[in-house]
Amino acid sequence: MANLTVEADTFPSEPGPWRRLLRRKLAVFGLLLIVVVVGGALLAPVVAPYAPNDQHFEGLTLQGAPLPPGADFPLGTDLLGRDLLSRILYGARTSLIIGVVANGLALIIGTVIGVTAGYMRGWVGTILMRFTDLMMAFPALLLAICLAAIFQPSLWIVAMVIALVNWVQTARVIYTETTSLAERDFIAAEKTLGAGTGRILLTHILPHLVPTLIVWGTLGISTTVLLEATLSFLGVGVQPPTPSWGNIIFENQTYFQAAPWLVFFPGLAILTLALAFNLVGDALRDVLDPTQRGRG
Repeated sequence: MANLTVEADTFPSEPGPWRRLLRRKLAVFGLLLIVVVVGGALLAPVVAPYAPNDQHFEGLTLQGAPLPPGADFPLGTDLLGRDLLSRILYGARTSLIIGVVANGLALIIGTVIGVTAGYMRGWVGTILMRFTDLMMAFPALLLAICLAAIFQPSLWIVAMVIALVNWVQTARVIYTETTSLAERDFIAAEKTLGAGTGRILLTHILPHLVPTLIVWGTLGISTTVLLEATLSFLGVGVQPPTPSWGNIIFENQTYFQAAPWLVFFPGLAILTLALAFNLVGDALRDVLDPTQRGRG
């Protein structure tokens, strides 16, 4: 009798998510940009030419104007003679901290509300989702400005404010997925076997939501960084002298024509970070979505 045993190794194994991600050139480019920005922020005390708030007499012209990019100040100086490169590197720390903390809080809030509403349904789900709809009715930027104006603006207050206006999209997405999962046969089987709500949520619902949370977490950082920059630009975000990319632009906006580098370089930093996380987030969405496998 012919041996019908087939070795498992004869079938090519499907590449893992990490390999599929690395096959995408735009995703790799985004990852490299993130590494550069994060590395610059972490190593700011080492790579920054000067302290971010040091004012240099030689950093101004005889007329008191800021210096353009040159040998001593690679990206030029600002109106107070401070090195712009140093402020951008230290500002990356502020923007990244707010981006990660605010986005993490928004994910937690959105996940708790979305999972509770999607699994419990009934009057509990109705109240939670109507509250979510109410929050979505307010323009996020306007609501963030109002909240930031009420509290004393600081790094952590800004992070909390952004989290309070950014959780609604996550809650909607998680609610939809949880509602779909709650109707699956394996959930009904668990209920039949006497599994409690906590066990079902922790061992069956939440693990299925991890890919979605990873994608939304990645994409959300770019949105959070842009919102922080907007609040700081409007003067209700991180307050000087603490550097952030938004308040660097805010401090120097009136001199855009006379010294365009004061706005161009921090604006380029914001664009770079937002683009990087969007590229990686889009790639993760395709890689982690089963319907997209085999296309990249």
